Amino acid sequence: MRNLARSMVLAAAVAGVGWQAHPVHAQTAPGGGATQTAPTTRPPADVPVKQVVLFSSGVGYFEHFGTINGEGATELRFKTSQINDILKSLVLQDLDGGTVNTITYPSHDPIAKTLRSFQVDITSNPSMADLLNQLRGAKVAVQEADRQVDGIILGVETKKRPIEEGEESVDVSVLNLIAGGKMLAIELDAVRSIELQDPQLQDELSRALTALAQARDQDKKPVQIHFAGEGERRVRLGYVVETPIWKTSYRLLLPATADDKPKLQGWAIVENQTDNDWDNVQLSLVSGRPISFVTDLYQPLYIPRPVVMPELYASLRPQTYDAGIENQLKFGDFAPAPGQPGRDRASQVAANAALGEQLTDRQKAMRREMSGPALATASPASAQPLDPTASVRTIASAAKVGELFQYTVGNVSLPRQTSAMIPIITDEIEVERLSIYNASVLPKNPLNGARVKNTTGKHLLQGPITVLDGHSYAGDAQVDNVPPGQERLLSYGIDLQVRVDATKNRNDSSLMTAKIVKGVLELTHKNVFTQEYLAENKSDKQKTLIVEHPLRQGWKLVDTEKPIETTETLYRFKGSVEPGKGSKLVVKEEIVQGQAVAILPADITALVTYAKNGSIPEDVRTALSQAIEMKQKVIDLQRQIDERKQLWKQIGEEQNRIRENMRTVRQPSPYYDRLMTKLNVQESKIETLQTEIESLTEQLEAQRKELETFLATMNVG
Repeated sequence: MRNLARSMVLAAAVAGVGWQAHPVHAQTAPGGGATQTAPTTRPPADVPVKQVVLFSSGVGYFEHFGTINGEGATELRFKTSQINDILKSLVLQDLDGGTVNTITYPSHDPIAKTLRSFQVDITSNPSMADLLNQLRGAKVAVQEADRQVDGIILGVETKKRPIEEGEESVDVSVLNLIAGGKMLAIELDAVRSIELQDPQLQDELSRALTALAQARDQDKKPVQIHFAGEGERRVRLGYVVETPIWKTSYRLLLPATADDKPKLQGWAIVENQTDNDWDNVQLSLVSGRPISFVTDLYQPLYIPRPVVMPELYASLRPQTYDAGIENQLKFGDFAPAPGQPGRDRASQVAANAALGEQLTDRQKAMRREMSGPALATASPASAQPLDPTASVRTIASAAKVGELFQYTVGNVSLPRQTSAMIPIITDEIEVERLSIYNASVLPKNPLNGARVKNTTGKHLLQGPITVLDGHSYAGDAQVDNVPPGQERLLSYGIDLQVRVDATKNRNDSSLMTAKIVKGVLELTHKNVFTQEYLAENKSDKQKTLIVEHPLRQGWKLVDTEKPIETTETLYRFKGSVEPGKGSKLVVKEEIVQGQAVAILPADITALVTYAKNGSIPEDVRTALSQAIEMKQKVIDLQRQIDERKQLWKQIGEEQNRIRENMRTVRQPSPYYDRLMTKLNVQESKIETLQTEIESLTEQLEAQRKELETFLATMNVG
């Protein structure tokens, strides 16, 4: 235990020397000696976040704005999981003529691999003896209780030292030094401190310990961005990282009197899950879903390479190449013009030119202001947009960007790891009160609801709606995305004042027509389904009722009023129910379906039924009757053949009985002669049956062939 404690003290002493020597760099003097100079250090500049754009797809764009003096740097800290997004999306701009130098961040190599890259390997938590063995040949100053020894480490060995006479000895680590041409052995237990005299070893050990300390905080990674230039300059930087999606919740205020108008109140729910406080930032909430993904750029990748042996006995043969066909670019010129930048650059310039034509007067004035002296003190929300290519410009103040809609809120302050509700909509809106009935939702009552038309001019993102009717809570509803000008139905409670009876329905089927095509009877049936909805209003006010009826593929409405709208799964019918009265809606649907019946194998009873059906055309019934007559002859012949075969079978069984009796009767005898006579008569009957079966079979084949020929050439109807 005493040895372990002393080893820990010595390790701390060495580490202290390393940390003290970390900011000192060794330079070789002209005379061959080493001089030490302390580099000029400057704290990182503060570049706070000034603009935040949150998307409903789970990503956010963050833009920082600040000043840098000379060759300065700024440091941002990110979670390890965010580094890939930073490496993929980080954009930078020095607004006053400076340039961006390097961007440094801690490596993501395993800590063991990082530690092994230093001259002093502390990967396996070495003891003091193991650490000093790694430093063999290094100059050190060893401080004992009564003396200091300067020398070069020769190594560390283990020796046996008895504690007391008659007891077992213990292992003692001994440091061997070369000092002034002498070899000295110093027990490590007697050493108070060891000072490294080599600045490079001090720096290596200090950096190894720094890497080990940083590895303990795996969730936070510093990213340092270095700028080069003169004087004080404005810099901007932006990046995209994963963020919680911003959410919306609404309050639908239904008026208590006819003079009031309904209003919609919308709140955006925003979370600041970053490590930066938002202090007077411009917050933009975009109701769009850009495609975003994560690429593993942070993890170092090592690809195994093949080992290629040198070719000792064969030289590489000269290569010849066939002429190629010049590719003619089509569907847009993707190649850069002579002396011009590539396609991406050109397309961006053209896009910006086209976009500039669509700017409002206010936006053009804003751009003129951003190009003037006011830019020096402006924040990113009102200054020229970040331009990593010095030419791309965006319209930050636009409310609608393509198919997306953006809410912009200025001067938002939100501390880190906190959330906020921000009002984004307080507008009047068109609302029609309704009762919505769907038998699959509730079989007897409709739901209290409303048809809401988005007249706010803003895109309503999906979210919950709390409905307040006359300042009283009426229920909750859920709404999907509603672009400006579109309508949606909402339901927020059960309408107990209206009852609906949807139990009466019937399904009728009838034969419409038929035809015969090459021996196949093609029938056309019509199925008619009728559903009645009987609604009764027990309130003292007129009710507007929406009935949702299932839409079945292939069925069409007949003798039914036109629905007000149709979705992929249902019809919606609209009507009114007077107070204290009832109203009925009849929905009739029909579908026409075909049925194919092969006449030759079909049951003759079914064919006879079709031949007597008045819905079938007369020529089809006549042809069908002829086919039935011919088919009946085939059936009769087959029946006669089967009867004779059955009789033949019975005679054969009787003959077997007679032969068994003849074996038991003495011959000659009268009984034996009688059996013999009977057997002869039966043989004569079998011969007759055989002749008749052959004749009937020939007739059957001829009749069947005649029927098949008749059906194959029949096309009636």
